[in-house]
Amino acid sequence: MALMRYYDPFREIEEMQSRLNNIFEESIGQSNQPGLQTPVSDVYLDEKEENIVVEAHLAGYEEDDIDIDIENGALNIRAEHSEKESDKKKGRKYIVRESSSGFYRRIGLPKNVETENIKAHFEDGVLRVEVPMKDLPKPKKIAIEKPKGKKSKA
Repeated sequence: MALMRYYDPFREIEEMQSRLNNIFEESIGQSNQPGLQTPVSDVYLDEKEENIVVEAHLAGYEEDDIDIDIENGALNIRAEHSEKESDKKKGRKYIVRESSSGFYRRIGLPKNVETENIKAHFEDGVLRVEVPMKDLPKPKKIAIEKPKGKKSKA
């Protein structure tokens, strides 16, 4: 008697989707450096749609731990803090530490941002970066010219 093996094509698709998701997550901000994580963050347009707003939740970090820059059309947010002085005094040497020692987030920006007017605020563990946008040129209707000497069909 021959054994029949059940084939589930959807399982194969789910595995491929999972691999693609991992590749995508690595490309949008995950760092290959150990100890760095992607912060919980939100990116949205403000109510008037004049600013792109990035809010990163950075509990446990100080303002001096955070570095923000613009490079190649992207907003980069980095934060790192070393072992806390209180941990050293308590004689702690971590074997496993799930609280991150740093993170990195890279957010692509549209071409119509005003990089010279970016503002950042850090309060109650939340970093808020406001990126103002320039007005895009309004669409312009272009008339089609009729060749000289030809009559239009009417």
